[in-house]
Amino acid sequence: MIKVGLTGNIGMGKSTVAELFRQLGAFVIDTDKIVQTLFEEPEVLEEIRRLFGEEVFVDGRINKEKIANIVFENPQMRIYLENILHPRVFEKVDKMVDSIPHRGEPIIVVIEAPLIFERGYQNRFDYVITVFTLEETALQRLENKGFSRQEAEKRLKCQFPIEMKKLKSDYIIDNSGSILETAQQVEAIFQKLIAMERKYAGN
Repeated sequence: MIKVGLTGNIGMGKSTVAELFRQLGAFVIDTDKIVQTLFEEPEVLEEIRRLFGEEVFVDGRINKEKIANIVFENPQMRIYLENILHPRVFEKVDKMVDSIPHRGEPIIVVIEAPLIFERGYQNRFDYVITVFTLEETALQRLENKGFSRQEAEKRLKCQFPIEMKKLKSDYIIDNSGSILETAQQVEAIFQKLIAMERKYAGN
């Protein structure tokens, strides 16, 4: 089994690349979806209530927009929130990885996570892949999703510069062009990972 961390800054296409890996046969885990499940857990809700107060709740449920407005303005509060969520995320990731059936064929697990380098999580993975585009492309994509230019820029600035992530990664995928061009890069990396997994399993 090879565990791959898939990262990249907001608006640059991690989810698109993750889906391409899934179509090739990789087992894909989306940590953002795990976070959504955590927002339903009473223990997590209580910790968030103690951190942010009742103002981020509406009818007993978390108002994600209110939390986002706070954490993108206040880096320390963002770190506090991540400290609540991230250990639980990785606990669930580990359980999901452990539950993958071993049938004799190579297993590639792709874990889609936005803050691998920001929080020093790269050693949790065998390899790290960064998806990138021009920052302006990412900003336009975020605007197309309903963010204002100011909101989009604020979210990008909360992450490490993409050039830094590219330098720290084992593989990079340029998602600036067509979906076909991206898919070709994903296929090439996937085949390398399969070959390495087979070599590793044979030793």
